[in-house]
Amino acid sequence: MDFQVMELPAVRVAYLRYKGPFGAGIGEFWQEVFTPWMQAFRLTGRVTYGVAQDDPSTTPPSECRYDACVAVDADYTIVAPAKEATIPAGRYAVTQFKGTGDEVPAAWGAFFGQLHASGQADAGACFERYPADYKMDPETGVFNCELCIPVK
Repeated sequence: MDFQVMELPAVRVAYLRYKGPFGAGIGEFWQEVFTPWMQAFRLTGRVTYGVAQDDPSTTPPSECRYDACVAVDADYTIVAPAKEATIPAGRYAVTQFKGTGDEVPAAWGAFFGQLHASGQADAGACFERYPADYKMDPETGVFNCELCIPVK
């Protein structure tokens, strides 16, 4: 898998949490909960992030947590049910993903495997970064994002 090592800045985000099995449920959460929430609070057209809080290979599916996040300005007031977090600054391996939600877990697995095998992976938050002009093909479900893993 091709990737670039990049220094990424810290980003303040507002997020809503999904809890349950990774996969199709996360896509439904974005469509049915997170995107309407962003529209209601006029937060569309911004970079968004997906942050898995748990390793699905060691956490029961019903207990897996995933945060759908949107970048917000320093002076933006975050109101419930959203919560505030920071995507940490750091050195990340970044690879391009193009596919469907069902293909994301395999892409993460391959990317993690490659970085662990080479000894480059580091501890810290891993996330998906979606461009401000994010679009999903309504017929195929295909979309683009970046997968980001901290590296040494």
